[in-house]
Amino acid sequence: MSYTSCLKKHPYRIFFRYGNSILRASLEKGSPQKSLMDYSTLLHFTAFCPDYRTYALLLRACAKCSDLYAAMEIHCHLTKVGLLSNQHITPPLFKLYIAHDHVLEARELFWSMLEWSTDPFHGNLMLMGFLKTGQLDKAYHIFKRMPVKDLVSWNSMIAGAVRSSHLKEAMNIFSRLVSSGLVPDCFSFSSVLSACARAGARRYGVWVHHLMTELGVEMNHILTSALVDMYAKCGRIDVATEIFNKVKRNHISVWNAMISGLASHGLGSDVVILFHKLKSEELVPDGVTFVALLTACSHCGMVEEAHQYFRSMTTEYSITPEVEHYGALVDTLSRAGLLDEAYKLVMSMNVKPDVVIWRALLSACRRYRQTKLGEVTIEHMACHGSGDYTLLSNIYSSANRWNDSEEVWKQRKQKKIRKSKGLSWVELGGSTHEFKAGDRSHPDTEDIYLVLHGLCKRAKVEGYSPLTELVTKDVSEEEREENLTFHSEKLAVAYSVLKTGPGTEIMVSKNLQICSDCHEWMKIISKVLCRVIIMRDRIRFHRFERGCCSCKDYW
Repeated sequence: MSYTSCLKKHPYRIFFRYGNSILRASLEKGSPQKSLMDYSTLLHFTAFCPDYRTYALLLRACAKCSDLYAAMEIHCHLTKVGLLSNQHITPPLFKLYIAHDHVLEARELFWSMLEWSTDPFHGNLMLMGFLKTGQLDKAYHIFKRMPVKDLVSWNSMIAGAVRSSHLKEAMNIFSRLVSSGLVPDCFSFSSVLSACARAGARRYGVWVHHLMTELGVEMNHILTSALVDMYAKCGRIDVATEIFNKVKRNHISVWNAMISGLASHGLGSDVVILFHKLKSEELVPDGVTFVALLTACSHCGMVEEAHQYFRSMTTEYSITPEVEHYGALVDTLSRAGLLDEAYKLVMSMNVKPDVVIWRALLSACRRYRQTKLGEVTIEHMACHGSGDYTLLSNIYSSANRWNDSEEVWKQRKQKKIRKSKGLSWVELGGSTHEFKAGDRSHPDTEDIYLVLHGLCKRAKVEGYSPLTELVTKDVSEEEREENLTFHSEKLAVAYSVLKTGPGTEIMVSKNLQICSDCHEWMKIISKVLCRVIIMRDRIRFHRFERGCCSCKDYW
């Protein structure tokens, strides 16, 4: 006779004090599901009275068989009998919720656990649960309430802030970590260096580098790659190169960081030389290497080299091209004016083209005034951002098709797609100063605009003529020129001129791609002021010096 049928026939022969032993036996035999069934039988056919040990065993069974529904039922029972705050029961239920991404339920248990535990382990699980889904604000609320924070807690918040693009917050948290007395580790440094790289926060990045040196942090390929990437993205490709030449280069990620840095600065010939050096040291390039190589080709007009690298990926290294590789090759062809070839490549790709690829083609249609292909391109795009509407509107306005241009803006408004605001910023005096187009919120606004008007007058004397065809609205020439004058990057340059002495290098960052008018303006201003202006936009770096740009007008 089976145990279950025995229970049904003689229910009171099994005393309730043996119930936990029965449940434990099923667990130890590796049958968690049977343990849950035994519990149900005991509850319905005996005088078994569960206690906190019973629920602890049941939650172990739920965890082993990953039965969240049963765990939630047990949670209800625990609430009814007043055992939810028991130290033997709450942690396993908490971990089960975390394992199944039920972080809100886990959070309620976490608050009660704080009454008897200061161990950061459970808080760290909560942080990871919220950060995994990008809920930085909820994670930060947990972080503030944690009575004890260990290095895992701090590292989780720094990395989470970087992933959520809250770069200033990541740097602030790192500063607080240093002040807390804990010593940052490799993960702390690599995360904050990534934040500095993406934000263009060179001054803070240099401080982090010095701190690493003071603490005697042992360098590995992760930290080396992060340092090279940070200096390259903060405009100091010379320092990035210096670090690269001094360190061990036995990991492909270090080479990839250096090649990507050179590519973003438009140093195509240096990229080619470095790739040959990589092969001579018998390192094997990976997919990331070829994305960087093809990006360098797109920035420097190296069409033949791009085709060569794309072919060698499969023939020499058996790397299957992914959407990023196709995107870089399409961008190379598009920038070179080979729009028909670029379009044929997009239509013959082995992977589905993403919005980035279509956007590269659309941008080239604007540059080369290919209205028909621009219309075809935007029809292929599954979703349209505000920038796509701007590009198509520019294509129409450059062809004096004002009605079509206006219709594009109407469609954008109807679909409630907000225009991406251009934002430029400079680091001066230990602070970051941000500017929007036509911005008058800065304390030094009056002086900034005086300097800007003076710069524009001097630029016109040197031959600068505003590219008013870039203004998409059918308004007067004066209004168009005024619209161009107050672009965010021009305000940032004017502020830098106001606050720095003659000869000082100016470094400006922008969240979007620099427009053609600002590009021409900065070339002339660098000549007028005899100063170097470095512009980091969303795509690449531009170094303006003596009236010329490092991109050689190929951008």
